[in-house]
Amino acid sequence: MRIRHIYISDDHNFYGRHGQPAGERPMLELTEAKCVAGKGILGDRFFDYKPDYKGQITFFAHEVYRELCLEFNLADVPPSVFRRNVIVGGVDLNKLIGEEFEIQGIRFLGTVEASPCYWMNGAVAEGAEEAMKGRGGLRAKILSNGILRPEPVTA
Repeated sequence: MRIRHIYISDDHNFYGRHGQPAGERPMLELTEAKCVAGKGILGDRFFDYKPDYKGQITFFAHEVYRELCLEFNLADVPPSVFRRNVIVGGVDLNKLIGEEFEIQGIRFLGTVEASPCYWMNGAVAEGAEEAMKGRGGLRAKILSNGILRPEPVTA
């Protein structure tokens, strides 16, 4: 598994906003992210959200991002549009549900799929929610402290 991008946002654009307009808080790309066991990524909207929260960090597959860009003919759309924290390549994230895994020396527990919601139809493209079902990413708990960094991508 290779980390390609890391994002945080200090507030929610969609979560908890049913019946309201989407928020306008940007996703900020980081060169490193401090992961705090049991709390989340320092500075992120879900940091210390509630005890034992299953989505302290979220992962999204770069391969799914590319497939969705092709499927919906999206150009110049960054992976941050999906509002997941860590964009990774080379792994089937669904296989990590219920499993402990390690990245860059940090331990995680995959909890559930980061299920897409109806907001994806507006943020990405009409039909994105349906297209993302079963491949919306992974929510996880952070089990140990550490720093995550994107890795250089080689051709």
